[in-house]
Amino acid sequence: MMHQADRQTALLEVFSLSRNFGGLRAIAKISFKLHPEEIVGLIGPNGAGKTTLFALLSGFLPPSEGAIQFNRRSIVGLRPDQICHLGIARTFQVVRPFAEMTVFENVKAAAVFGKPDKPATKVIHQEVQEILESTQLHAKADQPASSLSLPERKRLEVARALATKPQLLLLDEVLAGLNPGEVQTAIPLIRSLKDQKKIAIFMIEHNLRAVMGICDRLLVINFGQLIFDGAPQAAVEDPAVIKAYLGESNYA
Repeated sequence: MMHQADRQTALLEVFSLSRNFGGLRAIAKISFKLHPEEIVGLIGPNGAGKTTLFALLSGFLPPSEGAIQFNRRSIVGLRPDQICHLGIARTFQVVRPFAEMTVFENVKAAAVFGKPDKPATKVIHQEVQEILESTQLHAKADQPASSLSLPERKRLEVARALATKPQLLLLDEVLAGLNPGEVQTAIPLIRSLKDQKKIAIFMIEHNLRAVMGICDRLLVINFGQLIFDGAPQAAVEDPAVIKAYLGESNYA
């Protein structure tokens, strides 16, 4: 389990967070912390509450109870755009770029509208070029987003999130739908984003082998409850995690 860290070092703090949908409790009194420049994976069975948790953190859903603090400021009740301006950006499972716009224009739109300040056009163009290089999309800059392959569209989704200059990037199944070779290419790319951009990354992922190769720490939830918070290798040896998520045999 993760040692209790100093509050001064925490980037995101979640306290007894719950979300109800009628009589169903999708998230049940979850508490955890994320720290600067840390990559944390969020895993659990289908329906465990992973995407609901992301929706709470990014302002798309209000919590039924509990608190969320980012940089020691409460973000409960803020709109998604306000939370984005504070420094939390997220991707979505289903990627929907502006299909007829070029890759460059897609990222530029996020750079212009995703930040509270409006830098000069020259600065924005330089930022976009750097993001396209870091996400390996620079060769596709002038092509329409509709022409991209699935792995490229996934990278464009990440690039648009990065254009808002987040301190915390929430990745929602960014590896889903990729073949094993594409996943192996994406793993060092995700880790490099943390190092290049000096950001924290919180990622939902079903591919446990990929998570093991990317994340510094894992959170595991089941039926809306946090059942594990610790090192990835410890997760695959934890009886509660094995029972809830991995099954009794080898992980896949």
